[in-house]
Amino acid sequence: MARDVTPEQAAARLRWSDSASRDTLQLIAEGVTEVAGFGIAAISVVRQDGALESVAVAGSEEARAELEGTRSTEARLLEELAKADDWGLLRFVPHERTDEGAGDTWGWVPDYEPIDAPDAWHPLDLLIAPLYDDDGLLRGTLAMDLPVGGRRPDEAQRAVLNAYAEQAGRAVVVALEREALAEQVRMAEAARRIVRRASAQLSLDRIFSDCQDALIEGFRAAGMWIQTFGHEGADTGHIYSSDGVDVSLDARMVQIAQAAAFEAWERQQAVVIAPDRSFEPLSDDEAADVLDFLDTISVESLLFIPLGAGPECLGNLVLTRLAGAPAWTEAEATTALDIGHDLGRAILNARIFQREHQLVRELQELDTYKGQLIATVAHELKNPLSSVLGHLEILESAPVLDDRTTSSLSAMDRGAQRMVKVIDDLLLLSKVGDPENPVIARPVDLSQVVDDVVDLVALSAQQKQIDLRVELPEEPVLALGDADELDRLCANLVSNAVKYTPEGGDVTVSLALVDGEAVFTCHDEGIGMSPEDVSRLGTEFFRSSNPLALAQPGTGLGLAIVQRIVERHDGRLDIDSELGSGSTFQVHLPAA
Repeated sequence: MARDVTPEQAAARLRWSDSASRDTLQLIAEGVTEVAGFGIAAISVVRQDGALESVAVAGSEEARAELEGTRSTEARLLEELAKADDWGLLRFVPHERTDEGAGDTWGWVPDYEPIDAPDAWHPLDLLIAPLYDDDGLLRGTLAMDLPVGGRRPDEAQRAVLNAYAEQAGRAVVVALEREALAEQVRMAEAARRIVRRASAQLSLDRIFSDCQDALIEGFRAAGMWIQTFGHEGADTGHIYSSDGVDVSLDARMVQIAQAAAFEAWERQQAVVIAPDRSFEPLSDDEAADVLDFLDTISVESLLFIPLGAGPECLGNLVLTRLAGAPAWTEAEATTALDIGHDLGRAILNARIFQREHQLVRELQELDTYKGQLIATVAHELKNPLSSVLGHLEILESAPVLDDRTTSSLSAMDRGAQRMVKVIDDLLLLSKVGDPENPVIARPVDLSQVVDDVVDLVALSAQQKQIDLRVELPEEPVLALGDADELDRLCANLVSNAVKYTPEGGDVTVSLALVDGEAVFTCHDEGIGMSPEDVSRLGTEFFRSSNPLALAQPGTGLGLAIVQRIVERHDGRLDIDSELGSGSTFQVHLPAA
């Protein structure tokens, strides 16, 4: 058969990977030389790219060095077999039928002088057994040369050779199956390592950094790079290389790579770019440009893998091999496409995480700005408002005021006092929402806090004929926290309960120590809230959609302040409310 690569190129190619299979084929070749009476025997196998590779040579070290690892085409073999005599499993082509210049048929012609006999063996005679599997597919060949007696084999010798050909056929099929299985195991292990590393990262840089060694080692590549696309392919994104240096691709290469990635993702295929391969989905011109580019970087072939998730193509992965490296296999292309899915999901997750991280940072900055704005505005309003209240007090103390003037001053005073309360709430909200203003926790007697709060709202409860009940344990209930903030927390909850409870209703305030927590509970028989309103409690300036609640004056800051105080005290606020049936607020705080 014709030799298609030089021995120097063949020496760099991947050798037979399964040593047990190689040894078996070598023994069969040696049996042909030792038992069947031939000076040289060689066994070749069909690779996935259709080439026949010589993997076992026996009988001559010179022939072995010259032949082992060389490759030839199946078409050339079939051309020779078409002229052959049928000797059972063997095919014989006498030198008279060989083409002119067929001295390279074996890739090595022995220095041999034929004997003077009618059946003398000629150096250009070809005796070969094509080896097929059960489905009739060509899987390899067994070739013989230099019979010991110098004559073409007789019937007895042919029978022995046919037996060896039968053994060689079974051995080649088993060897190729074992090699395919080993390849699948190797690729599965490479894919497992890559997926494990990629899925553990939420940064694009870390994903590529952690995967590159596994990709290069697992695919036996010389190098690699990854190109990511912008949102919906709007731009070319970034290109990451295996050595950490940006790959320099001109605009033409970037355009070809991006278009090919979208087309390959649509087809769900990994593409091999090599001089002896078809170029779908690339056009011939595009393929020529790519091959020219590969020449400039001393790369012989590449495996082009689209990266994506769902319907979206997110980029492409390129793995390269140098001259003399093995051809890309179908198993590698299939595994690479699966990895393209896994890396695509990892890229998508990383982008989602980065977008969420950016949004969180922007929201934090916005929240900080909002807090600063509230504090600034409140401070700027408080000073002139204090001046207004001072002058109102002076005017109200004037000796002679008519009723109309007195009424107007009272209205102004009520409005100013309401503004003062809003400003105080805003300042407190800013304070308890500032992460740079932590709680200086001390033991706080909640029993004393509750007593003070009840005294403060007792008059309002009496005016509405509300039965305000207080249930306190005999022992003090101490909580860790800020006394002023906890006082404000209790005051807001109790005053709200009184405000939203109709005349003649009941409000119950209680304290308890439960499992290392100080528990403050405020229960009312007021108007209650809908589940939708409960879900939004704690939002600044939120007012219930219930018309009865809206009829009561308020800013929507009271429960927001409560929520902030609970959170900064590492506590928990539970709310149980039903529209028209009252509400129960329960605060859990770390006990002192």
